[in-house]
Amino acid sequence: MNGVLHYGREGGTNGWLVTDLKPHVSMRFKDMFKGIPFGSVPPFFLRDRPSIVADLDWFMQRYPMTLSEAAETKLAEGLSAYRDHLAKIEAIKCEGYTPPLLGGFRDGEAPMPYQSRAADLLRTTGRLLLLDDVGLGKTVSALAAIADGWGLPAAVVVQPHLSAQWVVQYIERFTHLRAVEIKDRAARALQVADIYVFRYSNISAWVDMVEPLGIKTVIFDEIQELRHGRATSKGVAAKSFCDAVEYRLGLTATPIYNYGSEIWNVVEYIAPGALGTWNEFLTNWCTSHGSHWIVKEPEALGAFLQDEGIALRRTNEDAEVSALLPGLSKAVIEVEWDAGAVQTDQELQRKLALRVLGGGFQDSGRAARELNMMMRHETGVAKDSSVAAYVRTLAEAGEPVLVGAWHREVYDILNNRLSDLRPVMFTGTESAPAKRKARQAFMDGETNVMLMSLRAGAGLDGLQQRAAHVVYAELDWSPQVHVQFTGRLHRHGQTRPVTAHFLHVDGGSDPAIMETLGLKASQSHGILNPFGGMGEATPIDESRIKQLARMVLDREESA
Repeated sequence: MNGVLHYGREGGTNGWLVTDLKPHVSMRFKDMFKGIPFGSVPPFFLRDRPSIVADLDWFMQRYPMTLSEAAETKLAEGLSAYRDHLAKIEAIKCEGYTPPLLGGFRDGEAPMPYQSRAADLLRTTGRLLLLDDVGLGKTVSALAAIADGWGLPAAVVVQPHLSAQWVVQYIERFTHLRAVEIKDRAARALQVADIYVFRYSNISAWVDMVEPLGIKTVIFDEIQELRHGRATSKGVAAKSFCDAVEYRLGLTATPIYNYGSEIWNVVEYIAPGALGTWNEFLTNWCTSHGSHWIVKEPEALGAFLQDEGIALRRTNEDAEVSALLPGLSKAVIEVEWDAGAVQTDQELQRKLALRVLGGGFQDSGRAARELNMMMRHETGVAKDSSVAAYVRTLAEAGEPVLVGAWHREVYDILNNRLSDLRPVMFTGTESAPAKRKARQAFMDGETNVMLMSLRAGAGLDGLQQRAAHVVYAELDWSPQVHVQFTGRLHRHGQTRPVTAHFLHVDGGSDPAIMETLGLKASQSHGILNPFGGMGEATPIDESRIKQLARMVLDREESA
């Protein structure tokens, strides 16, 4: 025999202990189980998780080992359970599968078949990261799983501006369940309910109430809010929620805003340990780029998550849903740079660019942030007059328009130039009541122009019933922000083809942003769409701000 396999507990964690491996077998073992540090020698400890038994069994086909009594029993049980688990997942995902009829919906309301399929997968596995495209009704899929009483009571955690929408437009509209919207930042006694709707901004105050309330299921809407993991207070609180419940569901079309390594934090809430420890994940899946980690093979990671039943992803192009949504087209249009609208401090930009490229770590970081803010602000202002003219053309033709921007001065200029059209605002500055009032004015036809922050309104529903045109006055570094924003209109309930208008200039930060989006798109696209043929992540030679800095210096040299 080539070694001994034990099963037990080490450091409070259940797992597999491998001892007495022969040197050549040890080398092979470390080749397969990449989380084991290079240069280490047996004994090796592997944390127990569903897929590990299959990997161990496969390895022992080539290198048989002696099994302790506990290991032999656990391996046999684990293999049987894992194979049954995969068989059930494959059956649910099969094209000809008919989901069971799930009750609990009001008369006249029912989930789509693909929504019932997602609900059935959650009920089968007890954990799911639902990554359906924006607008495919992930909320209804979540309610389909629990509407008949399964997994209740449940906690739903949402962004603040979505809590009322969850209660009124979803829970009360589709089901007979009793819901309580929790706005408080201090824990108190709550009335008995089926669903408790919390906010990411207040869950820290309620972690000690999860068990007393008897909550069995936690649903994280827009779970990308947790992509920074336990580095934030809401991340720590979310982990406490997960530890106290039986079932976990995460909803998002955009789990990655920047770099693919964010997916580890997201998955850890839904399926703890599925991607190994953080160090194992970095070793197995990632490569470093500066201070960031990117996934080497996004498609492979995406396929693994879906094969294991951890994630489920349907797109607008899938046969099961394509007939239910209108088309989406993108218009990428170069507009004029209004030099008279901005005062460009080229000397300061040059100095900042030099510090970004040649300064020390802290000095370079400060310069990068300052250069980024300066260039993006300048770019937004310089094309504002062209953006306003473009939006006016659509609005005066009778087309309601959703306009995405970022900087306050950009909003101010657009408001001034379009004042006769009475635009409304939905940005990070307005209060929740003001946002609701703006939304209602747009929906009632009091105006054809809504100005919205690019990173506001995630999950906002209903605008698709009014508008079919999105105009980007400013661009974001992350393509997933654009996906989310366009999804405000391109979603279930839209009856017309949607057009996203990307207005850009040949100057400022726009060229660097458009180039950088190639990498970030490949990270998210591969993980979300593992069978889409993207291959490995697009390589990058420089960080996004260094690209911007080089463009500034190149401009100075050519002037």
